Amino acid sequence: MDGIHDLGGMQGFGPVEREPNEPVFHAAWEAAVLAMMRAGGSRGLFNIDEFRHGIERMAPAHYLRASYYEKWLDGLTRVLVEKGAVGAAELTTRRAFFEQRPDAPATAAVAGPLPGRVRFSPDWLHGVIRDTGATPRFAPGDPVLTREMHPHGHTRLPRYARGKCGVVHRCHGIHVFPDTNAHAQGEQPQPLYSVRFDARELWGESAEPNQVVHIDLWESYLLPGR
Repeated sequence: MDGIHDLGGMQGFGPVEREPNEPVFHAAWEAAVLAMMRAGGSRGLFNIDEFRHGIERMAPAHYLRASYYEKWLDGLTRVLVEKGAVGAAELTTRRAFFEQRPDAPATAAVAGPLPGRVRFSPDWLHGVIRDTGATPRFAPGDPVLTREMHPHGHTRLPRYARGKCGVVHRCHGIHVFPDTNAHAQGEQPQPLYSVRFDARELWGESAEPNQVVHIDLWESYLLPGR
C-alpha cells in the first residue's frame, strides 16, 4: 500500500541521529513488546507479513512521531484485535487497569484461568523458503523492469523502485509471497530475486554517481527488461 511507512528515497526528515552505546532496550516495556510479538507469531496468531501490515496502517502523524517499539505495539494491538485474540473493549479495560496499577503483574488484569499453551513453532519468522520445483523466469544478468503498481494491501515493492530498470543479481530460491500472505490468501510462493539498480535510475541525477542499490523482489513484481 502507498502509506507513510514507505519512506525510502524521501527527503526532508533531517539526519539520522546515532546514539552512542545505544542499549538494546530503552525501557522495560520495549522488551515486553518484543516478547509479545515473538510469542504471538510463534504460536500462530499471525504471520510476519500480517504483523508488518498492521504497522503500515498506523495513522500517518502517529507513525512519524512514534519510536521503533511504539510502532510495533500499535501494529501488534491492531492485529490481535482483528484476529479476535483480544476484544477492543477488553483492551480498553486492561489499559485502564494498568494505568492505575503500573507495577501489577501482567496476569493481574485477566479474569479466570489463562488459556492453554499453544504449540511453539520456532521457525515461524525465518521459515519462508518453499521447494515447489518452480523454474525461475529470470537468471542472473537478465535485465528487468519493475511493475508500476499501487496495491491497496501489503507489498514489498518499494514505491521508489516502481517502474524502474534493473539487473538480476541472483535468485534466492522460492519464497512465501508477502502480498498474499498478509491477507489470508495463502502463501502462493514464487521466486525471489536480488535485483541491482543504478542509484541514478532510482533517484535521478541528484544521486551519487557509481552507486548501486540491491533490492529483494518477488517474480510477480518484475517484467522482462530491455
